[in-house]
Amino acid sequence: MIRPTAIKPMIPALALPLIGLAVPALAQDAEAPATMAETVVETVAPIVDKGDTTWMMVSAILVMMMSIPGLALFYGGLVRAKNMLSVLMQVFTVFCIMSLLWVAFGYSLAFTGAGSAEDATALTPFIGGLSKAFLAGVGTGSLAETFTQNVFVPEYVFVIFQMAFACIAPALIVGATVERMKFPAVLLFVVIWFFFSYLPMAHMVWWWGGPSAYDAPSGFLFGHGDLDFAGGTVIHINAGIAGLVAAIVVGPRLGYGKELMAPHNLPFTFLGGCLLWIGWFGFNAGSNMEATGTAALAILNTTVATSAAALAWAFGEWLFRGHPSLLGGISGAIAGLVGITPAAGFVGPMGAIVIGLAAGFLCMWFVISLKGKLGIDESLDVFGIHGIGGIVGAILTGVFAAPSLGGSGIYDYAAGAVAADYSIAGQVTTQALGVVVAVIWSGVVSFVALMIVKAVTGLRSSANDERQGLDVTAHGENAYNS
Repeated sequence: MIRPTAIKPMIPALALPLIGLAVPALAQDAEAPATMAETVVETVAPIVDKGDTTWMMVSAILVMMMSIPGLALFYGGLVRAKNMLSVLMQVFTVFCIMSLLWVAFGYSLAFTGAGSAEDATALTPFIGGLSKAFLAGVGTGSLAETFTQNVFVPEYVFVIFQMAFACIAPALIVGATVERMKFPAVLLFVVIWFFFSYLPMAHMVWWWGGPSAYDAPSGFLFGHGDLDFAGGTVIHINAGIAGLVAAIVVGPRLGYGKELMAPHNLPFTFLGGCLLWIGWFGFNAGSNMEATGTAALAILNTTVATSAAALAWAFGEWLFRGHPSLLGGISGAIAGLVGITPAAGFVGPMGAIVIGLAAGFLCMWFVISLKGKLGIDESLDVFGIHGIGGIVGAILTGVFAAPSLGGSGIYDYAAGAVAADYSIAGQVTTQALGVVVAVIWSGVVSFVALMIVKAVTGLRSSANDERQGLDVTAHGENAYNS
């Protein structure tokens, strides 16, 4: 493997320690003249590349676009007209709340740890500490290390990029309980889930010591070698399980299985889905943190996997139902995007196509066949697409990251080279551990959170409000005037 520009070190993306407090001191020491009485120690000034910095900022904006307006329009078009505004408002408000919680507490809890972030109170394997609460110590001069030793981006850039991820993950859950869950109940639930499920999972999967301190304390799953390039476990499985649990606990919509509940505006859904696809390039390729060949590989993989999944769903639907629908095609595209997320920088394009085909077909099978048999009103298929797609992608990452199948292998920082003994069976087992932890962790947290919300605010709107539509009863507005 060629480093540092051609191929990224094979360590799960985004798992960076933010060592901003130490770096300014290093730079200052490098600039200070040595006195006769001092021992002169040669230091290497950190490299901050404006190209990497620009790419990260653009990627963060693309990921924000995925939430507003991408996800909002995608979900909004799928509900009935009388609930359109309620969905837009839920996604929009969740985004706003999470951005504030992220800078107040989330960033610190996810990306600090004992040993290298000067936070002795952090429970390093499972959650960080509060040493950077309210972004204490983060400034325009503090830096975050990338995947290449001594190459950095401004810490604010990393804060912003990760904030975009933290905003969209809880917003995904909204789709599971649309058209019947109370607005305050939605908000309280996602806040609890954010603190007790999203942040611990982000820390477990993505926290490590960085290339300059790779043997420092790391997150629980990172320490076991779990590969998650851009959030298949942290975001999609995590949110998918939360959506499934919420749909079961809240219960089905009135008339579910008896009344027609067709999407009211598929062009909106198509537009939102396409915005998600374009934004996903920032989601996946931005996770490389450097504008290198691996970022280009992630863009290519994101394109071909998504195309393969869209076709797999559409042609599978054509086979089983007799027609390829637009809704099926765009749903397949989202399934492919989810499936390739954990693998985007670890697999080759041919492996990405296989992952896309598998994710598209299996998600299609779950949504049009198995879901109906289970009788769960998981309204907009948050689990069916994000949960199933995330699980498929996470497991297959372990297969197609193998160098023998065109993958990049795993970079061994101790040896300074790609590990020569890649084991598909061993890595798949590790990936399965990540899936199991995410399923159990999110499932338990989500259930407890829903019980708390039920006791505090109640979960469901009244039957009368649900029949009238939440646009009018919860927000006093109509999406459309006749």
